[in-house]
Amino acid sequence: MTEVPAPEHLSARTKGLWRTLVVEYRFEPQHLELLRLALEALDRCEEARATLAAEGSYTTDRYGGRRAHPALAVERDSRIAAARLLRELNLDGEAIPA
Repeated sequence: MTEVPAPEHLSARTKGLWRTLVVEYRFEPQHLELLRLALEALDRCEEARATLAAEGSYTTDRYGGRRAHPALAVERDSRIAAARLLRELNLDGEAIPA
């Protein structure tokens, strides 16, 4: 299988991971979709982490109360989604060249 280019919308970091994985493993088309979804989730997690770094983990609501920043849930959910999708790809075994 020829190397499949990384989706353009991925970050430089996840594009690099894509390139590494498609060289080291053989993916069927449905597995490439799972990989894309996993890397999108990693990008979303990183985006949420950057937001939290800039804005903090808590916000003040309209009543003056402290609330968890919505990006905390995005970070958590994206991390879980990425972990599940990567686990589904079963990349723990020995690499199988494409």
